[in-house]
Amino acid sequence: MSATSPSRAPRRRMAVAGAAALTALLSLYLWVVATRAVALLRTGEPVGIGLGLGILVLPLLAIWAIAREWRMAFMVQRMADELAAAGRLPVDDLPRSPGGRIDREAATEAFAIARAEAEAAPEDWAAWYRLAFAYDAAGDRRRAREALRTAARLHRG
Repeated sequence: MSATSPSRAPRRRMAVAGAAALTALLSLYLWVVATRAVALLRTGEPVGIGLGLGILVLPLLAIWAIAREWRMAFMVQRMADELAAAGRLPVDDLPRSPGGRIDREAATEAFAIARAEAEAAPEDWAAWYRLAFAYDAAGDRRRAREALRTAARLHRG
């Protein structure tokens, strides 16, 4: 995630538009599922009520997950903008193969530096932000998301 430069602004707008379009399509699908669940609830039959309640849980969980992801996306962009304004945004300058894959040794080296920085300053949201991108470069997406969530929590706090 980087700050918006003139060359990246159209790509960023397209990404946001694509995410918004997918969210709108998913919302339409969730609305259809919810209306079916309500129809089952209205049958008055115990089986229909049970199925309706069970089906109604799915759209509610999906809405919660979507809201959580959008909130995280906005927070990550806000943090990226702050780091870019301060000239501290991590730069993806790791060597890559001709196919675009990041060199594992370089990613491991960058990760070790970022991890040491986060361990030295555990309350610094920027260190956790950079650690998240180091995890991502190293191929550990789960830990990258955890580090971003930590950075967001520290940034809010």
